[in-house]
Amino acid sequence: MRWHLLVEQGGRLAEALTRARPGSAGRLCAISLSASSLRCSGSPGPCGGARSTMSSVAVLTQESFAEHRSGLIPQQIRVATLNSEEESDPPTYKDAFPPLPEKAACLENPQEPAGAWSNKIRPIKASVITQVFHVPLEERKYKDMNQFGEGEQAKICLEIMQRTGAHLELSLAKDQGLSIMVSGKLDAVMKARKDIVARLQTQASATVAIPKEHHRFVIGKNGEKLQDLELKTATKIQIPRPDDASNQIRITGTKEGIEKARHEVLLISAEQDKRAVERLEVEKAFHPFIAGPYNRLVSEIMQETGTRINIPPPSVNRTEIVFTGEKEQLAQAVARIRKIYEEKKKKTTTIAVEVKKSQHKYVIGPKGNSLQEILERTGVSVEIPPSDSASETVILRGEPEKLGQALTEVYAKANSFTVSSVSAPSWLHRFIIGKKGQNLAKITQQMPKVHVEFTEGEDRITLEGPTEDVSAAQEQIEAMVKDLVSRMDYVEISIDHKFHRHLIGKSGANINRIKDQYKVSVRIPPDSERSSLIRIEGDPQGVQQAKRELLELASRMENERTKDLIIEQRFHRTIIGQKGERIREIRDKFPEVIINFPDPAQKSDIVQLRGPKNEVEKCTKYMQKMVADLVENSYSISVPIFKQFHKNIIGKGGANIKKIREESNTKIDLPAENSNSETIVITGKRANCEAARSRILSIQKDLANIAEVEVAIPARLHNALIGTKGRLIRSIMEECGGVHIHFPVEGSGSDTVVIRGPSSDVEKARKQLLHLAEEKQTKSFTVDIRAKPEYHKFLIGKGGGKIRKVRDSTGARIIFPAAEDKDQDLITIIGREDAVREAQRELEALIQNLDNVVEDFMLVDPRHHRHFVIRRGQVLREIAEEYGGVMVSFPRSGTQSDRVTLKGAKDCVEAAKKRIQEIIEDLEAQVTIECAIPQKFHRSVMGPKGSRIQQITRDHNVQIKFPDREENPAHGTEPAVQENGDDPGEGRDGKEAEPGSPRRCDIITISGRKEKCEAAKEALEALVPVTIEVEVPLDLHRYIIGQKGSGIRRMMDEFEVNIHVPAPELQSGVIAITGLAANLDRAKAGLLERVKELQAEQEDRALRSFKLSVTVDPKYHPKIIGRKGAVITQIRLEHDVNIQFPDKDDGSQPQDHITITGYEKNTEAARDAILKIVGELEQMVSEDVPLDHRVHARIIGARGKAIRKIMDEFKVDIRFPQSGAPDPNCVTVTGLPENVEEAIDHILNLEEEYVSPGGTVGRGWGRAGQGPPRQTDAHPPACPRPQLADVVDTEALQLYMKPPAHEEAKAPSRGFVVRDAPWTASSSEKAPDMSSSEEFPSFGAQVAPKTLPWGPKR
Repeated sequence: MRWHLLVEQGGRLAEALTRARPGSAGRLCAISLSASSLRCSGSPGPCGGARSTMSSVAVLTQESFAEHRSGLIPQQIRVATLNSEEESDPPTYKDAFPPLPEKAACLENPQEPAGAWSNKIRPIKASVITQVFHVPLEERKYKDMNQFGEGEQAKICLEIMQRTGAHLELSLAKDQGLSIMVSGKLDAVMKARKDIVARLQTQASATVAIPKEHHRFVIGKNGEKLQDLELKTATKIQIPRPDDASNQIRITGTKEGIEKARHEVLLISAEQDKRAVERLEVEKAFHPFIAGPYNRLVSEIMQETGTRINIPPPSVNRTEIVFTGEKEQLAQAVARIRKIYEEKKKKTTTIAVEVKKSQHKYVIGPKGNSLQEILERTGVSVEIPPSDSASETVILRGEPEKLGQALTEVYAKANSFTVSSVSAPSWLHRFIIGKKGQNLAKITQQMPKVHVEFTEGEDRITLEGPTEDVSAAQEQIEAMVKDLVSRMDYVEISIDHKFHRHLIGKSGANINRIKDQYKVSVRIPPDSERSSLIRIEGDPQGVQQAKRELLELASRMENERTKDLIIEQRFHRTIIGQKGERIREIRDKFPEVIINFPDPAQKSDIVQLRGPKNEVEKCTKYMQKMVADLVENSYSISVPIFKQFHKNIIGKGGANIKKIREESNTKIDLPAENSNSETIVITGKRANCEAARSRILSIQKDLANIAEVEVAIPARLHNALIGTKGRLIRSIMEECGGVHIHFPVEGSGSDTVVIRGPSSDVEKARKQLLHLAEEKQTKSFTVDIRAKPEYHKFLIGKGGGKIRKVRDSTGARIIFPAAEDKDQDLITIIGREDAVREAQRELEALIQNLDNVVEDFMLVDPRHHRHFVIRRGQVLREIAEEYGGVMVSFPRSGTQSDRVTLKGAKDCVEAAKKRIQEIIEDLEAQVTIECAIPQKFHRSVMGPKGSRIQQITRDHNVQIKFPDREENPAHGTEPAVQENGDDPGEGRDGKEAEPGSPRRCDIITISGRKEKCEAAKEALEALVPVTIEVEVPLDLHRYIIGQKGSGIRRMMDEFEVNIHVPAPELQSGVIAITGLAANLDRAKAGLLERVKELQAEQEDRALRSFKLSVTVDPKYHPKIIGRKGAVITQIRLEHDVNIQFPDKDDGSQPQDHITITGYEKNTEAARDAILKIVGELEQMVSEDVPLDHRVHARIIGARGKAIRKIMDEFKVDIRFPQSGAPDPNCVTVTGLPENVEEAIDHILNLEEEYVSPGGTVGRGWGRAGQGPPRQTDAHPPACPRPQLADVVDTEALQLYMKPPAHEEAKAPSRGFVVRDAPWTASSSEKAPDMSSSEEFPSFGAQVAPKTLPWGPKR
């Protein structure tokens, strides 16, 4: 591996800081250059030559800082120190506040006028251009005058605009020619023009013949010339392939474009006719003389003659020189070069000399410059053997008198460079190079011509360059190697590669800590090498310490266990949780276990657990239980529900679906409102999913007459009955009114098929399904025929009448494609072969008739025309869809013509005429009747979003119009009763209306055929709500209303009624229910059922309110409550009771009474549980143990983990003194006597370990709470105990080395001080007052002056 080192020159940071503060330059240089072990010269400037050699800033160590101080002059040392002496030499006023430069100083050249506008302004070319193209009438592709601005021509223009980014405007000239204005960037306009010509203008073509060898000049480099030519002329130019012998070029486009392109092609060919090519054989050895030094001679000839001369490069073994150009000039160039060749051949001679192969590259020089230099100075050509040749012979060719000088230069070049090597162990190479090449940079910058090469795995360094520089560099590197060998060491240890990533730690935490702590470099091989060898390099002592720690870590890991847990990848994200919350909980629960999930890209199910055996087992069980819960909760079933009932299942504001989700604890997904899907998907536990499914189906069953039938059909026929992509079963469902047919899961072996839907449709579907199954069992035959999609509706007929007739007559099943099918033309016929053939004949005859297009007309009174064309011709669109795409054209508005044209298949035209005639008869027979319904009921009659009124309009084919609301009711009108939250009924106009007659705002008008209007009127009157009253006990009213009215809203949504509960002050028990007569009985039954539930709840509440009091000493209360209430919560949940402890602040309450509320039996059980805990607590003892307060934190551990582990292990409670306690060493241990004794022994052993001479008090390493095995014969001394001397000595030593920050004496701040300020020179001026808001105004709101000194921190 080569190290190519580039070290950036220039100490820009030091230079910038020097300019900012001249007095501190020496200090800054010392700091910035310390890492390279460079010494400052002592100059106040940029440290002599050192400034240009380093650009990085390094932090000084204590040793290197002392070393650099020794190299500074006294003045610099004073500046560099960071004590109060710096205050005695404050900066001058001009240094701290430099004056702004004068105007003249800003100008670099005072003779030239300053300013950006003095230069000559170049004209800016417009980036957007506009061009106008004209297409004559005879060349227009689309000449339909009626469709200008629309149709295919408009689509093409839009496509061109989108593709090219140009803007197009079309206009029609008087001569019917098309003018197109194109605006945009030049390339966009040219592309748009080409597209316009190709797509909007009729195309012609022509051919032009030019010599085959000229074709490549028409194409140009990479085809660029051809593309430009096509864009410029707006044509398509086709050039024959090179293997095609034809010389004809075909041009396609407009006549004008073809002429332009033809002219350009002939012009290119004519230019090439004038040119010639000649080849001249010249010996390879004489090529350098013809080219001349640095190719100057050949360039001069090329420039003078205008001829292109191609001399093969030295690496190519060819002798011919190729000349290209016009014939006359070419002849001149050939003559001149032949003359040079012949002269040199006569005059030159050669000599051969031996030069070492390794020195050849120095003779050649970089990019052959040395050879060119010798040729220029002496006129002698030097021939070097190829690099792959073993020859060392160098041949010099030239005039005899100049060969001596050339030979001297060759030897000088060969001996100007030398190669040397330095022995250095390969592991030291990177220390010699230094961080980012810093160490090596010092050598390479002093001697830039020296090339230093490090080869990986070799114990030597190669130096190459000028002899003197190489010697100097070699000395420096040898000194560096000697120094590193004396103070560096390395060791290699073998640790199984499977432990390497654990040694490294998360994000390198472990290995970085070891590197920083012991000041060593640790090289761990990558996983791909699967090597066990780890190399540690650095200070000998640090190397040994790092080795010891790594081996200890590896030993500990060998005692750990790794377990692979198989968890489906789909559950990984759920276990990890959002932002890793759930996996963090698991890791906190099992802190000693490392849990590794595979990368999602690996698609692996293996989760790896690593840690102590027992902990890994516990974690495995915990995660397996979690996965089992996830699997149980991921069961999914699909429930088909008729689309019209989805809103009822959702309920108002999602109330119903929310309740089902909460009560069944499932996830329920409904299809989007605009989706055709009717399937509701339920996910959760299997039992819960089944319960939710039953509830959803029961809602559907209640809302409609839904029947469910099971049919036994052999499982082997199921796939055949379903058909390709479900086409066959879908056709049965659609034909039978959209029933749902549910087949069992494939592979279940069940024969039961469930049909669900309205009773009559279910029976019809059952018969068809059984008939089809019978056919499949006997013999089934299938045929596909094709028909245009627009014919399908006509073939099916209104309400499926026509296709049903074919099915009934033949007995075959005919399946039309669904909207999502790719092949929309395909119609499939299934059944017995004879039936299928007959149905095929009938359908093909119908399709043949449809293909026979005819044109017919009929007369329609102009007064009816508007009915057909309003709403953007909706009626005509419906006729076209229903009758095979027949086109119906009404005369333009304003004309009095009654002639209507129909165009399409003969049968379709006849059927469409018949349908138009029916519509006209309906229009002529149309009457308008009135229906009087009080305005207060209008909103209820309309239904949500007018759904009810729309249904009546569709069912009876009538138009219904509601009156405008009357805003100002007349005085004296009897107020109406408030219903459904509407405003009271509004007044009638007393002046116009007769007594007893309905108001205008109550009259609804219905238009249509008389019999249909009467039926619609009856349907409207049936929607008028009625009111019934229900007696409900007054005390239950608030529970019926529910929280914020949720209860009563749910009932109103469920039963589609309005329920009015009287105000509490009325003291009335009557609740009014208003709604449709059909809904009132259900609503009343629902309300009475709710009353029964509430009464049962009242009785249950009375039983649950039993209270029991138990007396317990207050000192045991915290233990009964437990940590964070864990114990008392467990008792409450287990016995379903409420437990109340006395308020400590309330002196009137007895402090030893605990109150338990709930069922009598449960309160007694809870009391026994509390008394059992008290009994155990009374057996416990508490002992105080003296424990040195300095080890408390170590024993408690990070976040209390260590002390919790001790308490769990010995089943005791350990309390440490709070800060400020009289005895900071006194620790209380509570528990059973034998547990207390063991716990005290353990913590005293820990104390002994931490404060012993080899202990870790005051150190930053070691693990809390982990000491050697406890010795059973160790007994702590009695309390109080004298403090240990080694702890005191250690603390005293720390105090001596680093005094506490709060004890350092702080000198009073003098603020920011400057010398030579203006106010010191003049008595009239005074120093500015920094607390003055006038002299130092603040921005915005007034800000109190800061007490801190203003200026840079010292």
